[in-house]
Amino acid sequence: MDTGTPMLDSAFWVSSGIILLLLVLSGFFSGSETALTAASRGKLRAQADKGSRGAERALRITEDNERLIGSVLLGNNLVNILAASMATALFTRLFGESGVALATLVMTLLVLIFAEVLPKTYAISNAERAAALVAIPIGVVVRVFAPMVGAVRFLVRGILRVFGVTIDPDSNILAVREEIAGALQLGHSEGVVEKEDRDRILGALDLRERMVEEIMLHRSGIEMINAASDPAEILAQCLQSNHTRLPVYKDDPENIIGVVHAKDLLRAMHKLLGNGEAPADGLKSFNIADVAMKPYFVPETSTLDEQMRQFLRRRTHFALVVDEYGSLQGLITLEDILEEIVGEITDEFDPHADHPVKRMEDGQFHIDGAMTIRDLNRATDWSLPDDEANTIAGLVIHEAQMIPTKGQVFSFHGFRFEVIAREGNRITKLKIRPL
Repeated sequence: MDTGTPMLDSAFWVSSGIILLLLVLSGFFSGSETALTAASRGKLRAQADKGSRGAERALRITEDNERLIGSVLLGNNLVNILAASMATALFTRLFGESGVALATLVMTLLVLIFAEVLPKTYAISNAERAAALVAIPIGVVVRVFAPMVGAVRFLVRGILRVFGVTIDPDSNILAVREEIAGALQLGHSEGVVEKEDRDRILGALDLRERMVEEIMLHRSGIEMINAASDPAEILAQCLQSNHTRLPVYKDDPENIIGVVHAKDLLRAMHKLLGNGEAPADGLKSFNIADVAMKPYFVPETSTLDEQMRQFLRRRTHFALVVDEYGSLQGLITLEDILEEIVGEITDEFDPHADHPVKRMEDGQFHIDGAMTIRDLNRATDWSLPDDEANTIAGLVIHEAQMIPTKGQVFSFHGFRFEVIAREGNRITKLKIRPL
């Protein structure tokens, strides 16, 4: 009895208390690392704007993640190694040589449960709240360890440079846009975010990455007015058209001299007819060039984001698209750009707008060949690639490396494509179904 009593003396309890304190510090460092790295900077910014000082400090600390993680890992390793060393000495004193193995087993369990899993589980479940709470003490740790962490960073970058790896301290590990897009895709797959909400936000984010040529109406589909036509014919054409703005050309469709608005045309003709003369006599002096607005030309390589800003700045909704040689390629409107965000915008004058994609009873889809791949993906939630072509017909031609004839069938990207209508060299109708 007397030989065992000195083992539980004051030194034993002091060592046990220090080991317990070191485990608490290890748990603090582990939880702080998880909280500060998992916390959303967007949520922290929102809390900081509402007056949370903890969130504001957490934002400042996380501006330099490399220094933050280095300081926290340094502190965590110091307390873990010290705790393990003291536990080994204590258990060796109590149990002799077998104390080393016993200390390793006991400390592994204690560190795993109370210094790793427990604090990290709490931190990842309450990341923003935990980050705000630990911001002050972690800030002190970062300042205290700053010289040592700086030396370690210099050494690490030197070693990486030997292997050809360079680190840009100003580069973001994950771009904000990619982070938002990833969160939306994940939320949609888990049923938290509706498909329409995901498409709208992603559509707005994509405006900076997409070009005018991707969504413009091709010149083959533009409805134009011949300036040499009889005024009565011009009036009839405008009344029958589904569009309020029409380009006006002279001699050659490539020679656009203006854009006429239906209201301006009607006002001008009404003014001529208001003098009491017969309609045929009153319209003889009408010149559409006097009514047409100056055409607005844009390059096909401009981004949708920039073009929308130009539309808003110029207070116009209509632009003609030209290539690098100045040749007319198509036209684009503000509505076309907005449709990339909110989806198809239809009114009573849009023909066939109610059924852009027709699903048949056998599960196949009837698609217009001029429909863009992006619109089809949005309507069906497919993921057909749009890197090499803008339209469905263009995708089929690109993959087939030929202009298919009616009835030809192709299979690629996990879908079956059947050409069901063709006009000239254009594929006008397709039948598609997933394989």
